Amino acid sequence: ASLASLQTALPPRGLSKEELPPVAVVVERRCAVARSEASEANSSCKKKATAGTMEHLELNAVIGFAGSVPNGIILLPDNRSMIFALGSTIVKRDIVNPSNQQFLQGHSDRVTCMALSPSGKYLATGQVTHLGFQADVIVWDMDTLEILHRLRLHKVRVEGVAFSCDDKWLASIGGEDDNSLVVWNLETGKAVCGSPAANDAVHSVKFARFDPFTILTAGKDNFRVWNFDLDNHKVRPTDCNLGKLQRTVNTIWVDEQDEFCYAGTASGDILKVSMRTKLFKHIGPKVRMPQGVVALNCTPDGELLVGGGDGTIAVMDRETLKILRSSVIDGGAVMCLAPHVSGQLFFAATTSCSTYVVKYEGLTAELRSTCHSTRINDVVFPVGYSELFATASKSDIRVWNARTCAELLRVQIASLDCNCICFSRDGRAILSGWSDGKIRAFGPQSGKLLYVINDAHVGGVTAIACANDPDKIVSGGADGSVRVWRVTAESRVMLGSMKEHKATVNCIKVRGNDLEFVTASSDGSCIIWDMRRFARNNSLFASTFFKSVLYHPDESQLLTTGTDRKITNWDAYDGSAIRIVDGSTSAEVNTLDISGSGEFFVSGGGDKLVKLWHYDEGQCQGVGIGHSGTVTKVVVSPDQQSIVSVGDEGAILIWNIPERFAAGA
Repeated sequence: ASLASLQTALPPRGLSKEELPPVAVVVERRCAVARSEASEANSSCKKKATAGTMEHLELNAVIGFAGSVPNGIILLPDNRSMIFALGSTIVKRDIVNPSNQQFLQGHSDRVTCMALSPSGKYLATGQVTHLGFQADVIVWDMDTLEILHRLRLHKVRVEGVAFSCDDKWLASIGGEDDNSLVVWNLETGKAVCGSPAANDAVHSVKFARFDPFTILTAGKDNFRVWNFDLDNHKVRPTDCNLGKLQRTVNTIWVDEQDEFCYAGTASGDILKVSMRTKLFKHIGPKVRMPQGVVALNCTPDGELLVGGGDGTIAVMDRETLKILRSSVIDGGAVMCLAPHVSGQLFFAATTSCSTYVVKYEGLTAELRSTCHSTRINDVVFPVGYSELFATASKSDIRVWNARTCAELLRVQIASLDCNCICFSRDGRAILSGWSDGKIRAFGPQSGKLLYVINDAHVGGVTAIACANDPDKIVSGGADGSVRVWRVTAESRVMLGSMKEHKATVNCIKVRGNDLEFVTASSDGSCIIWDMRRFARNNSLFASTFFKSVLYHPDESQLLTTGTDRKITNWDAYDGSAIRIVDGSTSAEVNTLDISGSGEFFVSGGGDKLVKLWHYDEGQCQGVGIGHSGTVTKVVVSPDQQSIVSVGDEGAILIWNIPERFAAGA
């Protein structure tokens, strides 16, 4: 009966029967879905078995660095590895071979602080969480890279952590919603004592170098030395006498003899305070550093190494606090200064997520790595090529090597946002849509601007796709318009403009025969367009802002998702909904991509998870946990070996596809 109805059904408006795919393909796909639904309905045991096979996706590599974390790069005692945070993940990476990475995953949100114990045996990391919830401090065993303790007392945010010299105690301070100092026993993982840290916000905490019972804290208009009384389970503060000075302290550094501590302030000067008398001794330099002092360390010859909020790196005399030499690096505030064991150089990291190798002599800096520091809007592979991919973010497009994670190309346009990108079918151009309403094409190797389509859309270009005909591209805008362009070496001509969407066009996909394409919009509709007549063939409606749409590889079905958290299968020819599954239980689903074989698809959204689904069964088979922000885009590599996901925290995560799916590539 279903075969007869399919054969006698009228074709969608604008299509002749000859142009429809074979009926057998449609029947086969519908039968597959029917078999899956029947199986799910008749066998609850099978449901449980399928759910039981859900696994965690293995993280293969990350590209990124949390530049906002103070002292966010830690060089390990083995002299071969470094530790840094990226979102909610802690990454251990080989210094020489960046592709050799290990991952410490346990945090539920963005990491805000970290510290390594003096022996190098433990690592402590703190995080931020939602208002009203407790933020975790996690202590990691660096030998096994496993969680040793999960410490939970602070509210909303952990501002800083510090180890005692004997590795027995850990001090932590909470953010402005908590603002308490807590001392933990590392052997038992229990809190020993605690106290409100100050009346105003506290930004930094340190133990004395040789006394495990002396703790320093500093922040806005406060600078305290605490005595840790173990017998009575108390911490007792003594305020340092700074005279009439009022400063907000960003960072503390204690000298090697526990004689003086140095405090970098938001005013751009450094305070020198005696730890024995708690008295202010000196302030400098005379010419303050613009945008404050945000990082402190020391050079091998005993001078003070200073990182400024404007990118300044300076070496200062400890006694006079005069600047001996300085240089400026690009990329925002210098949040981290990590000396290398060789004594010849150190690592510097900035808020724009760039890392530099700097020589002490002359302070000459060499850029070592860089990544996105803001929301990433799009990621795409070239057609049929898995060795590289491109990402689009605020003001720039970057091309990455998928194997080595090295940046191959960067295209920057100041004061503009790149909303979407795609590679041309022949791979000769990177097409991009920008917030100024222009479409720009760049050479994939040189980054040279090839052409510009001015005034393509009012309010910005939000979606772009290439047809199989290399001369045709389709674009969508914030104004809801959809336009088809013919691009040649000599001219850029608009072939058709359709204005049926009432809101932003979020996604465009073109059929393999170039006869149709589909657009998803925030107005609650997906429209299937005729590529030749530039008119609507069919439309899909739901109570949602459609965020993503795609064709199954056999083009018999469409897959959509949006703010209603549902993932829906639609018949591509009559527009009827075939199956609806819950893509998330807590947040919108922003993105979908499907494998070339059609066996599985992946999704990502506001729940910060990357999910892998079996297409016919409609069951989630794998979950990737690693993002600390909304997942904005996911894409499956053409060879079906990996998934690349990007988020609004600026992280790029590369996941391995489980073998049972990758084997079908």
